[in-house]
Amino acid sequence: MLGVLTADCGPVLFADREARVIGAAHAGWKGALDGVLEATIDAMIALGARRERIAASLGPSISQASYEVGPEFVARFVAVDPEWSRFFKPSEKPGHSMFDLPALTVERLRAAGVQAENIDRCTYADEENFFSFRRTTHRKEDDYGRQISAIMIREH
Repeated sequence: MLGVLTADCGPVLFADREARVIGAAHAGWKGALDGVLEATIDAMIALGARRERIAASLGPSISQASYEVGPEFVARFVAVDPEWSRFFKPSEKPGHSMFDLPALTVERLRAAGVQAENIDRCTYADEENFFSFRRTTHRKEDDYGRQISAIMIREH
């Protein structure tokens, strides 16, 4: 069994059922930018998985509607790939943007050659079901909690 703790970042669970190889990654903006998804896939392949059989699922994470960022943040991503500007849309705050981390995550997974899906649940907006670092920070609360996303191989 593997698990990953998150509170706005994207938990990504991976499986190659045939090879019985699983993976888990914490894909926040830094991980998505720096290649944590691809590194997880490579590690799975080293254990016998095949890229075309790997299925990945992005669990609860902050949505674009709740993820406002400054211009320096956008510049960091566009410097890596100018096409990534499409993951940002203007926010109501001048000079700021709303970042679509889930869309970037799923696109990077698919570009890496694996099947990918997003369960499309926003940690920030769904206060009843999820912890959110950003929501707690905005409210100036002491702790924000975490949720765990886990995957396991069952014995037959």
